[in-house]
Amino acid sequence: MNQPPAWLARTVRLIDTYVGELSGKIFSLMIFPLVFGLTYEVIARYLFDAPTFWAYDISFMLYGSHFMLGATYCLHKGGHIRTDIFYDRFPIKWQGWIDAVLYVCLFYPGMILFFLAGGQEALHSWHILERSDASPWMPPIYPFKTVIPVAAVLLMVQGFSELLKSFYAALRGERL
Repeated sequence: MNQPPAWLARTVRLIDTYVGELSGKIFSLMIFPLVFGLTYEVIARYLFDAPTFWAYDISFMLYGSHFMLGATYCLHKGGHIRTDIFYDRFPIKWQGWIDAVLYVCLFYPGMILFFLAGGQEALHSWHILERSDASPWMPPIYPFKTVIPVAAVLLMVQGFSELLKSFYAALRGERL
């Protein structure tokens, strides 16, 4: 087994550590206020007959943010859906080429569009300090909309690491 070039190993390790792993650990903490909010709602509603008007909005925004921001960790861990029935039977070189082509042709164009559309929507939302009119307490939704371009950037950075690993597998026939 050959040693990968130092720059490649260092780049992949930095992205995987500081984007994939660290973001996953940080964003996993969003579960605590989500569980607290839902637990508080259940206790207030069923024990004290005093439902809240904010618990649904908080849980909706926190869960949506958790889902979007957790996608980077999922990509890092290889947890996204793949048709493994055929893929696993291919040699590592073929797997590397398939992954590399799909990252370049599908993943990056999709993430760029996701970033541009989400970024435009988030900027507009911040400009007007958008609030939800579907709720009596009218929570601000501009931070929630900002999650979309942030998630796209994190996914593109982690995707770069995965693309480098794919090219390495395609060219060397071994995983990095």
